[in-house]
Amino acid sequence: MATVLMCRRFPRLSRVTAFSTTAKRKAERGSGKSKKEKRDKPGAAKTGTESGVTIQLLKPQDYRVLYNPAAYAKGRAGSQQHGDRDSSQALSDMFTGPGTVQAPETFPSASSQALSPIRNALPKPKSSTLLEHTVLAMLYKEEAEKEKREVYNSKEDPRVFQKGRPEYRSLSCHSSEPAPTLPAEEGDSILQSVAGCEGSPGILTDYFLKLSRLPAERRAALASDPRFSALCHHTVMAIRLFSTPDLIQILKACVPLAVPASHPLLDVFEAEFCRRAWDMGLEQLLLVADCWRCLDRNVPSYLGILFSYANLHWRDLTLPQFVQLLYIIGEGRRSPTDLVQKVESTILKHLDAFTLEELGAICLGLFKSLSGISDHVMRRIADRVSLQMEDMSTYALVNVLKMLRYTRMDHLPLMRELRRVIPARIPATNIQGIMHITLTYSSLHFFDKDVLAAVAASLPSKVSYCRSKDAAKFLWSFGCLDYEPPNEEEFYSSLIKQLHAKLHEFSKFPEHLLTALLGLAFVKRFPEELIDFALREEFVQKTRGSKYELNKDLFTLGKSVEIECPTYQGSLLPPQLCQEFTEMISSFAEQEIYVRPEIVEATSLLESILGGPEYVKNHMILPHTRSSDLEVRLAADGHPIPFNFKDPVAAKKLKDMGVSLTDDLMSQLVQGRAHIQSPTEVGNEATIPNRERGDVTGTPCLGGALPAGTKSQVEPKPGCWQPQEVRLALQVSNRNHFCYGSKRLLGLHCLKRRQLRLLGYVVVEIPFWEWFPLLKRTRSEKLSYLHYKVFCPALLTKA
Repeated sequence: MATVLMCRRFPRLSRVTAFSTTAKRKAERGSGKSKKEKRDKPGAAKTGTESGVTIQLLKPQDYRVLYNPAAYAKGRAGSQQHGDRDSSQALSDMFTGPGTVQAPETFPSASSQALSPIRNALPKPKSSTLLEHTVLAMLYKEEAEKEKREVYNSKEDPRVFQKGRPEYRSLSCHSSEPAPTLPAEEGDSILQSVAGCEGSPGILTDYFLKLSRLPAERRAALASDPRFSALCHHTVMAIRLFSTPDLIQILKACVPLAVPASHPLLDVFEAEFCRRAWDMGLEQLLLVADCWRCLDRNVPSYLGILFSYANLHWRDLTLPQFVQLLYIIGEGRRSPTDLVQKVESTILKHLDAFTLEELGAICLGLFKSLSGISDHVMRRIADRVSLQMEDMSTYALVNVLKMLRYTRMDHLPLMRELRRVIPARIPATNIQGIMHITLTYSSLHFFDKDVLAAVAASLPSKVSYCRSKDAAKFLWSFGCLDYEPPNEEEFYSSLIKQLHAKLHEFSKFPEHLLTALLGLAFVKRFPEELIDFALREEFVQKTRGSKYELNKDLFTLGKSVEIECPTYQGSLLPPQLCQEFTEMISSFAEQEIYVRPEIVEATSLLESILGGPEYVKNHMILPHTRSSDLEVRLAADGHPIPFNFKDPVAAKKLKDMGVSLTDDLMSQLVQGRAHIQSPTEVGNEATIPNRERGDVTGTPCLGGALPAGTKSQVEPKPGCWQPQEVRLALQVSNRNHFCYGSKRLLGLHCLKRRQLRLLGYVVVEIPFWEWFPLLKRTRSEKLSYLHYKVFCPALLTKA
């Protein structure tokens, strides 16, 4: 493989607090345009204060793995605008000259945007020796083989299921059907005779069929040939004279001819097929839909007719027709709501008769169309797959995992079998298949060290094929499961470098950058330049305008940087934005989190143990971590300290009026103190209401202990902590905080506990496997359990 030595500046990476700011980064902040120009030149050398020599593959910057199954990419308006249009009017737009026709697109795995890295990177030699020719030939062959392994045709792989039954030949357009190739000279003869053609439908159909059998390079030149335009002209003028089978034959011929999806000929054909649809059979309707799929043309009106027709003739559907219909539904990204129940009943009816590849196609169709499916049906599919997984292709298996993830189905037999089968397959699986496997584990919170280690070992060599989305999902999955693999440095550094390489994509897909950076933050990694980019005002505005809800992720990232990276001097979230996010999350917590029975019960019992509601506070110490804490404060001697005053303004008025907080008054206020205070203790606590206003909003009041850049809602004052005061953050957890069936915390909750400790809190776990069973026991047992948790001698000694 061709290599070139390049000097590159390594991206700065901080783990927890290892941050520094260089003059170069500051200078770059004001010259975004020049940075973009450098990124657009893949061969440009980069220099900086920190540099190193790396071996980099020659690869165009915009090289991407070809996985674009978004069929029917054209909009609805473009599909319908010619529906009732006169044929002659369509021709006036179409045949104005040979230069007006779009260049054709070839369908197998290579496209103009995904040419071999060697082909795009190396100039053609003007003169070469035999040795040079030999070396270049070997390099081309090596790159072609690598492309074949990594880049698969999105129109072919989803159609592997069609090879399992001969019935699919009449339902689908097989672009790879064996047919004798005609010599190029015969193509010229056909085109010469077009001028004298009188528009006989039979002759025109025969011309299209013969032209579709020309050599590929000759077919590619047809789009710019005026004689081919004349052939299309004659076809459109005689459109009403064609029989439906002849029209279908011409449409099938357009696939190997690589007629562009926007070609006016296809506009006329779409309108004609919509007009004839109700007179066609289901087999013909499915075949035409498959042709549109292969031509990458969006035909919502036609699909609507197809789905309505299928709904009326549902009982007549054969098994292959049903599978082909679900494939079309998935590729069209449309989910007909009136078919959901019929789809489920048909799946159950034929479940044992489906091939494994057909099951994969069914799951992919449901996943792409975002079709809901009941737990019962998904479990039945998973039952079958878990028994025959070894006989299933990896592609079909990944499609089942997508649907398993979508339905949030925990199916232990399948996951156990997956652990046995999938690690050995990962090295031969393309990068997006690996991504979906990994994302399934993280989405289901299922930790499997063997699978994750196999993914991590395979990824660095394939990382250049990662889209921004793929890199983000890998980082999120490993961070979510809080797993750092044996090759963690190589694994993370390769993905971070890929994020830098894909930086230009994040303006269009801001959610991917936030996903990636959060996954890194979970495992204490903070790449400085990427974080600075993500927290800049212009990027924050892009996240605010995204179709996804990114506010919570942005808030978690911004506040985590403030707490864990005290020397970081890059961009930060503005205080008013943090205030807005805090209010949003607090409002949600009041309705959904604080009222959970296990938390309400723990709060009530702690109030009884400690002496009243003043001694315990149910709130979010760290709002950006999106889960509640029960805060308790203890003095050096272990006695609880009151701090949760419901009305701090009233308390301040009492203080300003000169009312002395004596022992008797304090006893009345707290209604049953658990112990008698000394005058010194009372004097210390007299200032609590005044300095606890910051705590009312959920922001810890730590005085000078806050990291640089942290903005509290109320500016803390030095000495906010009482001498030798212990602040406990009790965590009433639930199953969603842990990996499936284990006591392993998920990444977000690891991050939360780590940050609480950094802020001086003692984290006390009240895990669900201990607390939930106690909820059904006696009050005295629950009191005893919580008393031990708060007053554990070992905990106080450690604190």
